[in-house]
Amino acid sequence: MKRSTHFNFFSVQGIDLIFQFIIGDTMTNIVEATDISWEEVVERSVGPTLVMFHSPACPHCRMMMPSFEEYAREFEGKVKFVRINVMENSFTPERYGVMATPTFKLFCGGRPVLEMVGAAGPSLLKKMVEDGLTSGAECARRSTPIDYNVGYV
Repeated sequence: MKRSTHFNFFSVQGIDLIFQFIIGDTMTNIVEATDISWEEVVERSVGPTLVMFHSPACPHCRMMMPSFEEYAREFEGKVKFVRINVMENSFTPERYGVMATPTFKLFCGGRPVLEMVGAAGPSLLKKMVEDGLTSGAECARRSTPIDYNVGYV
């Protein structure tokens, strides 16, 4: 069977590629996580990690992405910035109860400590990062590790 050589711009990858072309290659310090790499990228991180659960077709995600990228540059070395595409990776968003995009979760020591859902505004996202830097570590120290196997035999 002959394989098609054209590119589908209406696919999830196509929309993401177009979006990256429009905004430029500014995501060099943002890690792209997958269901497979999640544990290594987020759960084993020692310091604060801000995760953006996004969908390439989500207009609110596109609206918040420039601020997310700006803060990734501003807080480089202090906070790890990660994004995960919920269309291509469904296990992790389901595991963390993500029901809408964009959802931002701040992890400290691999544990979720703060959350913001929707395009709430760039200043609120920045405040979330700053709050996580000042109190996220304390919250993670006092929290109980999550047992994801509860209820399963």
